Amino acid sequence: MAKKVDPKYPVVKVTWIDAEEIGDTGWNDLKDALKKAKEPCPTMISVGFVVHEDDKHISLLSTIGPDVCSTLEKIPMNFVVKIDRLEGIKDA
Repeated sequence: MAKKVDPKYPVVKVTWIDAEEIGDTGWNDLKDALKKAKEPCPTMISVGFVVHEDDKHISLLSTIGPDVCSTLEKIPMNFVVKIDRLEGIKDA
């Protein structure tokens, strides 16, 4: 008989601001770098199962099986803008 996945991990959508490094290896044009320096960092959205959350970071998995999982995504809480708890569709 197949093992069931533990449903204790809530599913969330995390909106967060990512750190960014721009430029190529070696020398880069100063004028281009100064222009890019003023642009905002990218806003990212991640969706996954919360396997850990504290005041320092939140850890998400996109896929969980009985004995295996996807890669672990750790987002520092200082980067987080918003966490939305996602709920299943309710019967009509």
